[in-house]
Order: sequence, then C-alpha cells, then structure tokens
Amino acid sequence: MKHATPIALDVLEPVIEKIRLVEGLTEKRRGIFYRKSQAFLHFHEDPTGFFADVRTGSEWQRFPATTAADRRALLAAIKRSL
Repeated sequence: MKHATPIALDVLEPVIEKIRLVEGLTEKRRGIFYRKSQAFLHFHEDPTGFFADVRTGSEWQRFPATTAADRRALLAAIKRSL
C-alpha cells in the first residue's frame, strides 16, 4: 500500500481540513500530522480505497478513510487517541 499521492490528498482534503482543527496536531507536510515531535497520522491509497494510519499509544492502527462514515470514525479515533 503506497502513501497517498497529491491527487488522493485532494480527494481527502475535506477530512484533512477537519484534522487541521484538532488541537495538539501539527501538519508537517500535506496530510502528514505530528503530535509534539512524533509522527501521528498519515494517509495511504490502494485500489480498495483510502486509509489512514494513526498512532494509538505505541502502535499504528489503520483506519479506512474512503466513505463519509469512515472519515467520521477516523476523526473520532483521532480524538480518542489524543
């Protein structure tokens, strides 16, 4: 699974805009977020859709990010992880 391309990030921009509003996260590069100095979230794409890897504690957890429902669940998971 490859990291999201600029075209994929264009599609994901609505959820990225919402993530930008989450206090405590810094966007180092488009679609790549850090919490303090540690990588926290980034996006992937493959033929089955879009995905976000979110650091939950010391582990990475992959969340689907293709549908509106996926993106709502992703935002909720981000907030729980902080």
